[in-house]
Amino acid sequence: MSRWDAFCYQIICITGAASGFGKLMAENLHAAGARLVISDINPEPLQAVAAALADETRVVAMTCDVANEADVQAIVVAAKERFGRLDIMVNNAGLGSEPKLLTEVTEEELDLNYNVNTKGVFFGIKHAVRQMLAQDSPGGTVLNVASMAGIGAAPLLGAYAAAKHGVVGLTKTAAYEFGRQGVRVNAICPFFSPTPLVTQEGGLADRMDTLKKSSPMNRMGDPEEMVEVMLMLMSPTNSFMNGQAVAVDGGMSAI
Repeated sequence: MSRWDAFCYQIICITGAASGFGKLMAENLHAAGARLVISDINPEPLQAVAAALADETRVVAMTCDVANEADVQAIVVAAKERFGRLDIMVNNAGLGSEPKLLTEVTEEELDLNYNVNTKGVFFGIKHAVRQMLAQDSPGGTVLNVASMAGIGAAPLLGAYAAAKHGVVGLTKTAAYEFGRQGVRVNAICPFFSPTPLVTQEGGLADRMDTLKKSSPMNRMGDPEEMVEVMLMLMSPTNSFMNGQAVAVDGGMSAI
């Protein structure tokens, strides 16, 4: 018996599922017997993930730009139409920022961070919760992927930090608004982990050693470690945790 057996037959949407945490989560949840709607803005790697899962009866793959509300609504509708309901929404899609002083951040960079990292989560919560409350058995779980940059200072990542603080605020607000109706909303706040967001999109590849040394544990968190906590946060058996922004940071928040 797997410790994740509680996910069997659960209907789950995952954004940003073509790589990193989202891909690992899709693999783990599929192995546990979940029904999945996986989405990403990059169609080719998304289809590669779907092909590797090789299960058209339990996996729907859809291109989705989370900055576009209609795209986010469409994946929730797909879960309802294909599987009958939505149990869990994972707002994982996001992008990184090129390190620079706040005074050097352009309006375009600020807007891009907000549109993807904050609005994308807002749209995910909005449409997932609407569906969860309309079901015959109302309720469900939303997991938002925030960041350590969402609960503290993030030098040289001002736009990213602003967007991720927004994610934490949305998490707590939604948890309070909908908890009485059976919807739990939590967030994970990871330290740097060697996913494509950090190694490619975030412009941090040449600072990996520095990032490792800044951690009390003298290393980054493995993606698998982060996904373990994500699965715990969204597990149907973890039914009383709500409104939490959980740091998985090797002790950084203790400083």
